Amino acid sequence: MLANCLKHTQMSRSVSGEAGSVTCEVSVSRKRLLRALACLTLVPPLFAVVPAAAAGPELRRSGDDLTLTNGDYSVVIGVSPFSITTKRAGRTVLATASAGAFDFTGPKGSRTSPTSVRRFGLANGVLDLTVATTDRRATLRVKIKPEADRYGLETAVQGVKATRVGVHFDLASAGHWYGQGEARSDAEGDPHLLQPWPLDAARGKEQVNDPAFGPASYLMVEPFWFTQSAAGIYVDTGNLMHVSLGRERKGVADLSVADTSSLKTTVFVEPTPRAVYQDYIGIAGKPEKSDAPPDQFESPLWNSWAQFYNDVDQKSFLEYARALHAKGLPGHTMSLDSGWMKHYGDFVFNDKFPNPKAMSDEIHAMNYRFGVWVTQWINMDADNYAIAKQKGYLLKSKGDPSKPCVVTWWNGEAGLVDLGNAAAYRWYENNLRDLQRRYGIDGFKFDTRFFDEGCAPAKGLTAADYRRLGAELADGFDQQSVGVRVHWTGAQKYGFVTRMLDKGTDFPSLQAAVKQNLAVSTVGYPFVETDMIGGSMGQAPPSKDVLVRWAQAAAAMPLVYSSTSPIRVYDQVHKKWVTYPPEVARYYTAAMRLHKALNPYIQDQVKRAVASGEPIMKPLFFTFPDDRATYSIPDEWLLGDSLLAAPVLSKGTSRSVHLPPGRWYDVARRKEVGGGDLKAYKADLGTLPLFVRMGTEDTSRLISVLGSR
Repeated sequence: MLANCLKHTQMSRSVSGEAGSVTCEVSVSRKRLLRALACLTLVPPLFAVVPAAAAGPELRRSGDDLTLTNGDYSVVIGVSPFSITTKRAGRTVLATASAGAFDFTGPKGSRTSPTSVRRFGLANGVLDLTVATTDRRATLRVKIKPEADRYGLETAVQGVKATRVGVHFDLASAGHWYGQGEARSDAEGDPHLLQPWPLDAARGKEQVNDPAFGPASYLMVEPFWFTQSAAGIYVDTGNLMHVSLGRERKGVADLSVADTSSLKTTVFVEPTPRAVYQDYIGIAGKPEKSDAPPDQFESPLWNSWAQFYNDVDQKSFLEYARALHAKGLPGHTMSLDSGWMKHYGDFVFNDKFPNPKAMSDEIHAMNYRFGVWVTQWINMDADNYAIAKQKGYLLKSKGDPSKPCVVTWWNGEAGLVDLGNAAAYRWYENNLRDLQRRYGIDGFKFDTRFFDEGCAPAKGLTAADYRRLGAELADGFDQQSVGVRVHWTGAQKYGFVTRMLDKGTDFPSLQAAVKQNLAVSTVGYPFVETDMIGGSMGQAPPSKDVLVRWAQAAAAMPLVYSSTSPIRVYDQVHKKWVTYPPEVARYYTAAMRLHKALNPYIQDQVKRAVASGEPIMKPLFFTFPDDRATYSIPDEWLLGDSLLAAPVLSKGTSRSVHLPPGRWYDVARRKEVGGGDLKAYKADLGTLPLFVRMGTEDTSRLISVLGSR
């Protein structure tokens, strides 16, 4: 096509005088034929090789395309129709969608797509493209800025005002897809009950489709994706996005940013997915510390939610703590969840808690820390709502800034404390300090959003600023190992523990919990834990098998979050107590003791995470990128690089296990085995399949700790 276009092309060498600076303009007018041919005789190097600088990227004609080569990778530009294909070592690792690399929404809501390159120029190592669109008034200005292991990909709409810009990739061009964090779809119960791994594995309604993807989302999401082909995509924005992976258009990753006429992305091109991850961490940052101290990694935090839900009172909460303590179940904190406030947003205990200080004292006497649940939502029936409204402490409505913004959350309609207002921030802080002082509370579980896109931010602030303000507030008051759900590029530095979304009480929910841990670990949050062991979605309590298998899986993760007692639990659905058989507490305790035994090893991984941002719980392909089978395994992981966990995550007493190449020590069988597939590996209810990688600096220590159990 490009060759044919020469018949209709107007071209001129740039007058800048810089070496390798070339501008080409494409026109469809046949009247320019003679001028085009004359120009062609003047600048023959244009369609051979055009270096941007002596050691910089080269622009080359490749068939009907333009190819920008930079070191180990190249970016192939299809001129008409416009497309972008990324190659490494001659192999395609990422390509834009055939229906269009970009699109945008114009002023009248029309969807506009690019058609063909009208003009291009290479100067100072940057390829600058002007692309015609289906709207004759509009063009796209596309810039490609190559670096050693990535390239910047920027586009801006010119000629009309756009309200949304999207970039679109062919899912199949890059193999399997990962990243993003917690995934929302159109399936019932999602994102609590499902999580695809890899992201492209979902089908139908379960395919990723999140129209409210952004820094203020309650979901742990990140504008970063990476692929089996070792390509990666980072969308640099603080705006709301719509993310669809195959749901809106079959086979297409649609990444759209709202309220903008430009889009800034980075495409990473590396030898391995792990290298792509590290590239992103170089942008997002690594944890500056572990917010949770070492002893909180060692044993569970016990939270009241799944044990009682909102039917908790002082008597039942203390009986719960006493029973766990008497049974010798490990734990460092007793956390009182929702159900204690007079109204949501009032920092006052209701009548179900006649003596909170005595309750706190008894918890401390059992050598537990004591924490309570809080939120930034203030319900409209709360005493604090009237106070906050009168003082201007609530986020304002977008439509009418004279009124507070009213948001709907899972416990009703509420206002949201405006942390961008310094006086409101101090007021909320003082409420927390007062609770601590009165009742001896050690920390808080923050279960909230710090901003809502339906509200107006304070002047000069963005949704990302509210994320930062919320993180700074939580950092001073949080009950560390219960986690803080703060996310988006840059939030990694806080080093918070990250708890996943509430889950159901069945095996599919356990499977989703594991996959969400992997997803969040691999976007920069290494200190992960699942939802409460056994789930917490208001369903009937977990079966003994689910509870034990969940505890075993959690034992091989960085941290453990517990609620459902393995002794007995209140069945919220059938309004009765359920008592588990004695072996449940025995197996549960064994899993927690295993986790404690692993803590010295886990602490070494914590130090590595702080030093490099490396995940602690990671997919097998991070360490074994050449083992193709590892890219589609959703139920195994590495803890560090030396311990492989393959828990049973479904009903039964066996499973298939894939071991990457090399030698492994089978902890349950107490023998060394080779890599490969272990079919129908037997694991009764008391067995957690674990395998120690041979030949690492941790091998002897892990075999010593695990082999003696």
